[in-house]
Amino acid sequence: MKQKKTMIICAMATCILSGYAQHQGNTKSELTEKSHELNPVVVTGNGHHEYLKTSTTPVHVMTARQIKSQGVSTLNDALTRLLPNASFMPNAMGTYLRLNGLGNKYILVLVNGKKVIGDIAGNIDLERIDMSRVRRIEVLNGAASSLYGSDAIGGVINIITNQPKDQLLSVQTDTRVSGKGKFTQSANLNFYYKGFGSYTSFKHDEADGYMLNKYQYLNGTEGDTEETVDHQFIGFHTNTISQRFTYDGIKNLSTYAEVSHSYKMLDRARKVEGLDGGVDYNMRFKTLRWNAGASYKFNKNHSLQLDFLSDNFRYGNEYQVDVYTLNKKTKENELTTPKGFYTQTKWQQLFDLELKNINHFTENSTTIFGGEWKNDFLNATTGEVNRHVYNLSAYAQHDLKLFSSLTATLGVRYDKHEAFGNNISPKMALMYAPGDFNIRMNYARGFRAPGMDELYYHYYKAGMGSRGPAITFGNKDLKPEHSDYISLSAAYTGQQFTITITGYLNYVNDMIVKDNVEIDDAAREQLLQEFSEQGLDEKNLAKIKTYGKYINSDKGTVKGVNVSASYNLTPDLNLTANYSYTYARTRESGVWRNLDRSIRNSGTVAANYNHTWGIYTLNVNLNGRFQSKTYFPDYEDGPGYGIVNINTSHSFRLKKMLVEPSIGLDNIFNKVDKRIRTSSTYRYYPLLSPGTMLVAGLKLKFN
Repeated sequence: MKQKKTMIICAMATCILSGYAQHQGNTKSELTEKSHELNPVVVTGNGHHEYLKTSTTPVHVMTARQIKSQGVSTLNDALTRLLPNASFMPNAMGTYLRLNGLGNKYILVLVNGKKVIGDIAGNIDLERIDMSRVRRIEVLNGAASSLYGSDAIGGVINIITNQPKDQLLSVQTDTRVSGKGKFTQSANLNFYYKGFGSYTSFKHDEADGYMLNKYQYLNGTEGDTEETVDHQFIGFHTNTISQRFTYDGIKNLSTYAEVSHSYKMLDRARKVEGLDGGVDYNMRFKTLRWNAGASYKFNKNHSLQLDFLSDNFRYGNEYQVDVYTLNKKTKENELTTPKGFYTQTKWQQLFDLELKNINHFTENSTTIFGGEWKNDFLNATTGEVNRHVYNLSAYAQHDLKLFSSLTATLGVRYDKHEAFGNNISPKMALMYAPGDFNIRMNYARGFRAPGMDELYYHYYKAGMGSRGPAITFGNKDLKPEHSDYISLSAAYTGQQFTITITGYLNYVNDMIVKDNVEIDDAAREQLLQEFSEQGLDEKNLAKIKTYGKYINSDKGTVKGVNVSASYNLTPDLNLTANYSYTYARTRESGVWRNLDRSIRNSGTVAANYNHTWGIYTLNVNLNGRFQSKTYFPDYEDGPGYGIVNINTSHSFRLKKMLVEPSIGLDNIFNKVDKRIRTSSTYRYYPLLSPGTMLVAGLKLKFN
């Protein structure tokens, strides 16, 4: 097996080196085209379109070309392979995302500048993102609340979608299959004529659940084991469909309207007699998102944008088998939950209305004024919450080129939140850019409003077996979490080579955590009274010693360095390398420790070879991700790992058609975390790869 892998790597290396020898046949225009990827147009950093090189706020950009060359079909894989300071841990509740040492709730995910909602226990569902539509992904590291408001403490991920206008009609399908039942199918239909555009998309994703090790320890992390049926990677199937209309046929006015719907069902292991684990129900997710807006240009220097968003997310449990319960009176099993029965657990909705005015009062300045209204709704049956909270905000930002190579940005945002009151988020940035070099200094204040679950939860979940019930209370007196973010970066951007080095500090105060409160006699009486209807009695209550309550308690400090480099060695061959050092700590009850799930060192590398012979184009991409151990302060740390992948695509450009088969190997060196699982204590798995897998795909495009 090792010989086979060595032969594959050698063969691909030969392709890359042979391309190096043949690059003289390419024109200089190809090198110029690729140099544009070193200095793309971005929008996320300062809220308006500008070249990356001239932005006072550093932004990391992943282009459609880079994503395609990796052969990935999910947002998780794209970020993991291209961005070392991002990490994911998929689980039954969704995807736990970390960026720059901070977790899900401190990261703002946007699609075309608008927030994506929908989380379960803090785990966001990113399967609804259709990667076949992605034009580029922009990542802004650190606090950005002066433009984006709440949640923008650890960073902002903005997914920009593609709406082509260069062809009357085009149809594209993408198919990708690999091991463990992984299958992705997408289809896009694009139409554009005399200012009117229609963009229709459909995506289907599915994967089987699997185990890395079917055994688990009975107690702790050693001793006797037992077999379990629970999957470590939870299988699923999901469908997403979207429709976007645009119209720019009226002078100076452009409009759009879009709707998308997604459906996802998990495929968790069923109960098996005599074995531990398994469930009777699966979790079902549904989303409905629609938004509309218009942009009017008064002239080349002044424009006005109006956008409205409605995002709706709900999930619950759908039973896969008939469930019977013993009737204590009749001593017979009675059908209590029929197969197919659905119970909704959580419903979230966001209304967002934003008005933005972009001005160029002088040739060397850009000034933004904006206002925003948001209304968040939450109906959680398990937490007995059915509330909504509004937020009103106003913001302004001014970019000014002071001298030929010195640019400054000043911004501020005011938020009026229904639950906690007023908040102000300033931003200051300075960039010195002599020639191909630039030095950026940034200060930004971020904040995160308390979630409605943290404010209003009244949660009770009955225990199973020897486990006692789980009880959690919200806290209406919570304050918002705040951060102060400081960064210093230096960059060089040339025609063939670019490198950026950024050092940063992020201080987070008033972090909201779930405090474990000891149950005394008074608390015991109160808990029995409040949850008696849910089945809490003295026997069950005796199994637990504490209940949870959200409080403002902890402080967090994240210190880090990010390095990103890209080199177009020839018009055919590009090399990239990214490294992230993250020292993330939190103070709990006066004691400092590592932030949960933080990673100290991580890096990604890639070599991409692309060459065209007539109607045929070959693309070979060899990439890898390497990271040190993952910290779990309350449990066992997860081991570090290194993963290497290879993907090849073969494009045949016919008269009105593109045929592009692809083939590759994920996890070439078969890295698998086969540690025995635990039942009484948790053992987490940063790497859930089942090992080496063949990946094949086919893309068809008709013009």
